[in-house]
Amino acid sequence: MQYQHESHTSTRLANGKVLVVGGEKNMNDYINIVELYDPATGVWTNPSNMSVPRSKHSATLLSNEQVLVTGGLSTNGTYLKTAELYNPTTGLWSTTGSMSSPRFYHTASLLSNGKVLVTGGSNASNVYLKTTELYDPSTGLWTTTATMNDIRYVHTATVLSTGKVLVVGGYNSGGLNTAELYDPSTETWTNTGNMIYGRGYHTASILSNGKILVIGGSSVSNFYLRITELYDPSTGQWTVTGNLSEARRFHVSVQLTNGKILAAGGLSGSIVRSAE
Repeated sequence: MQYQHESHTSTRLANGKVLVVGGEKNMNDYINIVELYDPATGVWTNPSNMSVPRSKHSATLLSNEQVLVTGGLSTNGTYLKTAELYNPTTGLWSTTGSMSSPRFYHTASLLSNGKVLVTGGSNASNVYLKTTELYDPSTGLWTTTATMNDIRYVHTATVLSTGKVLVVGGYNSGGLNTAELYDPSTETWTNTGNMIYGRGYHTASILSNGKILVIGGSSVSNFYLRITELYDPSTGQWTVTGNLSEARRFHVSVQLTNGKILAAGGLSGSIVRSAE
């Protein structure tokens, strides 16, 4: 890339290009820089920048092929509730409706009805949220929806084949092992089976068989985890599966075309380069 980015987002666009947004180029040096990667040429370019710097935000590809960026941290430690839209056709950004609450380390999930569900996060130092909001691209407005059963940030949210959203783990006073399901048709949350191990800073990937694989993270005592677990939506239960070869958090996990999951990088006491 042409610039350093940390705590940024990356989004694969409908045209196959990858949009990298914001983050920090040094500790607490927040940026609004945007870069675009073209796999056909292997070249990075700079479309227009966001209106404000942001880090630890979320980015969601909408059904209309625009990218919704929400919240995050900004210059001088400002907590953001603003949102912006990136238009891949023009390469330009526009502001859209603001959330009701600032938040960072939240999740944002595209629902089957085209709306975006934002959950949890933090809106100040050590102030963690269980509130959730819905963004409607047709109006550009946000509405509050039912609150989660648990306060959580650095959690994961995964849209299941049923259309429900599975929210897993995260932190409040420590690593949570709880999980809950959001039903867009009723706008309600229900508890589902607990993980065996509490964790935050993990990843969650949906497998071709419909199960959810949760990888690594750190526990209630900030212990880095090698342990992985599988959630079965048909039973609502978790089972432990094979361990990582190296404990990691702040890593990424991606499903490959052969159905396998690639876990790469992260922290394991120190920054790791390994992948498995």
